Amino acid sequence: MLEVKNLTVHYDGAMALNDVSIRVEKGEFVAVVGPNGAGKTTLLKAVSGTLRELQRVRREKARLTGEITFEDKRIDNLKPWAIVKMGIIHCPERRRLFPEMTVYENLMMGSYLRKDKEEIKKDLERVYQIFPILRERKNQMAQTLSGGEGQMLAIARALMAKPKLLMIDEPSLGLAPLAKQKVFDSIKEIWDSGVTILLVEQDVSMALTLATRGYVLTHGRIAAKGTPQELLKNEDLREMYIGV
Repeated sequence: MLEVKNLTVHYDGAMALNDVSIRVEKGEFVAVVGPNGAGKTTLLKAVSGTLRELQRVRREKARLTGEITFEDKRIDNLKPWAIVKMGIIHCPERRRLFPEMTVYENLMMGSYLRKDKEEIKKDLERVYQIFPILRERKNQMAQTLSGGEGQMLAIARALMAKPKLLMIDEPSLGLAPLAKQKVFDSIKEIWDSGVTILLVEQDVSMALTLATRGYVLTHGRIAAKGTPQELLKNEDLREMYIGV
């Protein structure tokens, strides 16, 4: 479904990603794990097109080389909205909600590019079933939600875009253990429903418990790849990069 080949990203001369290649098959749950600053968020931004758009807006000096394809179509030169329309939805780090909109309005923003009103209603009901608290909070401003509720809203908003591939960046960031568990239970439910998932996460144990395959990213390079069992059996890898 998704293939990233030899992706290299430089920011103002500093290398953020160095010759990174990953693939995600339809129906998989793939986790990219590694320490803070390894380049995980940069990878997702490159796939979703937001990295190039931010460079244009901020006029940052950055350079991307490599190739990104989705369903056998080249996407590394497309605008973010065009990538969204193809079915790649990026749930960003730190939620990025619209704070002065209600929960319901945030959810509707997720369906902004869609025209199928009846299907939107069905997907809204599905979101409320996965995240019952959002039905209770639907008329509240997003800025009044707890951290866990805000993360649920961010994922639910992404679901309203009807993703083929859902990319989730650091969903456990800043959450208490109970809230973290609820969020990951919901992510598993979404995957079980048939949505392909690419997860970036620092909580390696949690991520590899759910994933079908994983990549370890460190210093902008892929240090290892394989099944969760293979990664966790490697003692050197666990000590150096995974930390469990």
